[in-house]
Formats: sequence, C-alpha cells, structure tokens
Amino acid sequence: MEPLRRNDGDSILTNGEVKIAVTSRSFSRHPVLRAELLAGYPRVTFNDAGASLSGDSLIAFLRGHERAITALEHLDEPLFAALPELKVVSKYGVGLDMIDLAAMRRHGVRLGWTGGVNKRSVSELVIACIISLLRRLPEAAANLRAGDWRQVQGRQLSGRTAGIVGCGHIGKDLGRLLRAFGCRVLAHDILDFPGYYAETGVEPAGLEPLLRESDIVTLHLPLDDGTRGILGADRLRLMRRDAILVNAARGGLVDEARLKAMLKEGLLGGAALDVFAIEPPDDRDWLEMSNVLVTPHLGGSSEEAVLAMGRAAIRGLDSNGDPLEYGGAG
Repeated sequence: MEPLRRNDGDSILTNGEVKIAVTSRSFSRHPVLRAELLAGYPRVTFNDAGASLSGDSLIAFLRGHERAITALEHLDEPLFAALPELKVVSKYGVGLDMIDLAAMRRHGVRLGWTGGVNKRSVSELVIACIISLLRRLPEAAANLRAGDWRQVQGRQLSGRTAGIVGCGHIGKDLGRLLRAFGCRVLAHDILDFPGYYAETGVEPAGLEPLLRESDIVTLHLPLDDGTRGILGADRLRLMRRDAILVNAARGGLVDEARLKAMLKEGLLGGAALDVFAIEPPDDRDWLEMSNVLVTPHLGGSSEEAVLAMGRAAIRGLDSNGDPLEYGGAG
C-alpha cells in the first residue's frame, strides 16, 4: 500500500509511527490478537474500557489515528468528515452494512475487508439450530427443567428440502454441508453460480418457489436497501406450516412482528434467530416460545473464526482497496 504521509505532507509514517485505533471490544480483550497487532504496529489504542462506541464517542475514540479496526460500529458521512486523518478502516468481521461505503470513498478512506473468513462458524451454527428445531430440543429441554420427563417426537434433517436465501461465502458453504446430509438444497441469489450448482447439486430457484417448497429456509444476505424486509408478511405466508426459518444474517431482513404472530398461531413450525432488528431485543416473547431458538449474534464467534477475522483485520490495515469493489453476502 502507499505509505502514509504526515499531515504536513513532508515525511512518511512508518508502521512504528502509525497510530491504530481498535474499536472492537472482543478484539481488544483477545490476548493473541492484541499481541499480533502490536508486533506490527506498536502505537495502538484499544477499547480497553469496553465502551459501546457510536456517534460523537466513536469520533472521539478514532480522532488522531491514521488507521482503525472496526466491528459493528456505524461509520457514516459525519464521522468521515470529522476525521480527515483517518486513511484506512479494516473490518473485523464480514458485514459491511454498518459502513457508508459511498461516504468512505468520497473521503478517500481505504477499506480492508476479507469475505468468508467466518463462513464455517456460521454454517455450523445454522446446522445446529436446524437440528435442534427439527428434533424439538428447546421444547424437550424446557419440559425437563419443569420436571416433566416426556419424550417429544421430532424430525430428521436427512432427506429434507432446504432453501438458502443468499448464496455468498456462507450460503455456498452451508449448501455443501446440507448436501452431505442428503438434503435437496435450493438456493436463491441475484447472481448466478453455474459452476457451484454443477459441482454440488444445489439447485438455483426463485425466492417464492423456494419458500413454498422448503422444509427449512435459512437467510444469508447482507442488509441493504434491496434486502431490507425481504421476508415480509406476504412472503412469510408462502412458507409451509411445518417449515422452520433460520436467520443468522441480519435482523432487518425479516418482519419480526409477523413472524412472531405466525409462530404463536401455529402457522410456522419454528424459528432460530441469531440476529434481531434491535440488539439486544426488548421483546421477551422470543425467550418464552417453545418453537423458537434464540442466540445473541454469535454465528461468527467461534474461537477459530474470531482468530481468522482478527488476523484478516490486521492484514487489512495494509489494504489499498476501493470500498465500492466489495459486496455480497458474508
């Protein structure tokens, strides 16, 4: 990448002089990632206070730093305008919906980003959720905790039809795993992947047919103007009464109010939600329904994935990427 020049434009900053800000709390408290970052960049400000940074507090934290590693913080036009010294943002994670990429480009800030580094972590969580719901494990566990020793009869994953909405890094990885269970796998994406479909036996499908035919529907899309609310009331009604929905992507993809109503009315078999439109959710109904499995946005948070994402973020500090070159699902 091009070396960074001081504000006076006369001298070049070496890695030993470049100031790095790490906004992510989990990166900041990870001993291996801290050590590896400091080995290359000794001038690092970590989020050791564990603060949730946004708006003015995020600007204040980043001020005076030439490069940054960020996670779920929102980076917008006012932030980039307030920080002319910021030249590189490296993403800890794969989602880019929290970054205004157009504003980033206008202000000449480069992006460090690597897609797919947490794909197996998310795929395995989705498989775990699917099997748990099909076998009715949340219900069985709740019964036992209440002192009711009673077997519940569930269903096997093997041989079922699974629909993947979003065939990016995670969707492709999940398709391979589901095919190994002997599932028929349908995939919907705005892009075509004929080589992948031929290799795996995954079948491309329109969104509405996928929803009608699938025993399992799992979402793997970025959140943007084209995908927000993609599963609204009309499309949710297309799903089979015994089908289950898994969302380990972004909460804003689904009409949560309508989903909850359908689950309560027995119009849908079950749901697993790792993400919500508002996190943490303030609706306790999600915690009390026996056909719902909820987790706190931990799809990409396996030990292995955290290391992979952190190391990708460290490498990304040396990126010369154009932020508008990146997109698609994680």
